[in-house]
Amino acid sequence: MSAPLDAGLQALFRRFGKAFNAADVEGILACVTPDFRWIMARGPDAPHGRIVEGREALRVALAERAQELDGVRFTEAQVFAAGEFVVGTFRMTAIRRSDGAAIDLRGCDIYTLRDGLIATKDSYWKQVTAD
Repeated sequence: MSAPLDAGLQALFRRFGKAFNAADVEGILACVTPDFRWIMARGPDAPHGRIVEGREALRVALAERAQELDGVRFTEAQVFAAGEFVVGTFRMTAIRRSDGAAIDLRGCDIYTLRDGLIATKDSYWKQVTAD
């Protein structure tokens, strides 16, 4: 069963989302635990993708994303409680810097929380292919 987030969690995820959209690394870091773990939707480590652990590694991953993608924008975001997890859905658009290709995808994140901060973010994207 899902439920709306309480006011404190709504405020946390609002800050987190605004920081992501603004590419505000310090704002993002302020919303996560020191040992934050991001299981990314893409990466070399089957079946996980890429796992980023800790604030400094998150800082590096965000800088790498900024080098790869331009104009990253998250819209249509919804966040709700699901038992001990928080689930967020979103649409992401961007331009890949290497070839100018437009990216438009839907995804979801499964979060865990600790001490009023985000402890993990497990990301999933629709993988669009030209079948």
